[in-house]
Amino acid sequence: MANDNVANDVFSRTAADGEVMSDGAYNLAMGLVLCWGFLVNWWMVRNVPVSLITGIDIRLFLLGYFASCFAGVYLFNRSSNPGVSFLGYNLVVIPFGFVINVVVARYDSALVLEAIRITGTVTLGMMLLGSLFPAFFRRIHTALTISLLLVILVELADIFIFHKQRGIIDWIVVLIFCGYVGYDWGRANNIPKTLDNAVDSAAALYMDIINLFLRILRILGRRRR
Repeated sequence: MANDNVANDVFSRTAADGEVMSDGAYNLAMGLVLCWGFLVNWWMVRNVPVSLITGIDIRLFLLGYFASCFAGVYLFNRSSNPGVSFLGYNLVVIPFGFVINVVVARYDSALVLEAIRITGTVTLGMMLLGSLFPAFFRRIHTALTISLLLVILVELADIFIFHKQRGIIDWIVVLIFCGYVGYDWGRANNIPKTLDNAVDSAAALYMDIINLFLRILRILGRRRR
């Protein structure tokens, strides 16, 4: 956690703190880190009983979930050491995996596979757009952030006050995270291409993709009812 450049948000870095990689090696490293997170989540879905997760007191679960996620985000944002950043990444992947496990258990495997296929296709498309039009995604970043905060507030009100769910919210969230995938992919390719930055960028993309997948799965599940 060396210099002032590293102390900033990962996507604000302008100087390389470590060996600069080729474009191909950098993108491969990001891909491998992403695949590791997805593999861990797959293993958790296959081997961690849902009853074990749902048996945890919800307040204790939420406390652990947010503590782990915030600690993970802090580590991979602040560290210039790829090993420490990878540890932070896993602190995000594991609590996300518990949520994925509970959600996926509600749907049949064919629907889950369809959601994975659609998510993968949309993600690749948004990465391409993020590479072609990075300036556009930078311009809409503030709108994405405000929209996401508003959606969170509306969902909390729906859950705790109105006790209902709005299907349109899932579509809005899908659009928001499509924007974030393009934005984060564009940013990932405009910072120094070091191994640590590859890990950090993959962590940001992982959270975008998982949120996208969960909403697509809910939309598909609602249409099948």
